[in-house]
Amino acid sequence: MSVQVRKQSGGNGKFFGLLALVAIAGGAFIAYRAANKPAAAPPVMPVPGDTVAARAAQGWSLGRDDAPVVVEEFADFECPSCGRFATLAEPDLRKAYVETGKVKFVFYDFPLVNAHRNTIPAHNAAACAGEQGKFWPMHDALLERQEEWNGFVTDDPRKPIAGYAQSIGLDMAKWNACMDASTFDARIKGNYALGMTRQVNGTPTFFIDGRLHTGNPSYDELARAIDAALEAKAAASRPIPAATP
Repeated sequence: MSVQVRKQSGGNGKFFGLLALVAIAGGAFIAYRAANKPAAAPPVMPVPGDTVAARAAQGWSLGRDDAPVVVEEFADFECPSCGRFATLAEPDLRKAYVETGKVKFVFYDFPLVNAHRNTIPAHNAAACAGEQGKFWPMHDALLERQEEWNGFVTDDPRKPIAGYAQSIGLDMAKWNACMDASTFDARIKGNYALGMTRQVNGTPTFFIDGRLHTGNPSYDELARAIDAALEAKAAASRPIPAATP
C-alpha cells in the first residue's frame, strides 16, 4: 500500500511539474508577443494638394488681430527643434513683438506622424485645452517638457500630459471628453494640409507676412526679418511727398 502511495505521489509530481513548464512557456510566449508586437500604424494625414482638407485649417493666434505683421509657424509638438525654438527664442519674440502689438503670431499644427509617434495626442491635447481658452499654456508646457512624454520615453503620453492639463486649471471632464472624441481631428489635419499646400516640408517652418523662412532660424534672424517687414509696412503707409514745382 505504501508503495502505491509513493507511485501516485511521484506521478502527481510529474504532472504538476509539466503544468509548471507549460505555464512558464506560456508566460514566455506572451512576453515575447508583447515585446515584439507591431507598432500601431500612424494616423493617415492629408496628401500634398489636398485643398479639401485644407479648408478646415484654422491656426491658433496670439497677439492683436490688427498687428501690422503676421508671423506664422508650422510646428510639431514632438519635434526637438520646435522645442528649442519655444524655449530659447519664442519668449523673447513674444516680449519684443507680440506683447508690444507689432506682431500677430499664429501656430499651425504640422504633426510629423511617421517620425514622432506621440505627436497626435499632443496636438489633440493642445487643441482640447484651446477649447477652454488655454491653448497657449498647454502649448508651452508640451514644448518645454517634451522629455516627459515623447515617444522615446513612454507609450502612454496622455498620462503626463493630463498632469499639465490639471496644472493649468482645465476642467478635466471636458478635456478628457474632447480627447476621447478627437474633437479637433479635422482642424489638425486641415492645418497640416494647409502647410502641405504651402510647401512646408519640415518643422519649424515660419512665414513672415507670407515670406517663407526655413532652416531653424534663430531669434536674431527672425527679428531682422520682422523688423524688415515692419519697415516695409511703415514705408507703404507714409504719404508720398508732393513734387516741388
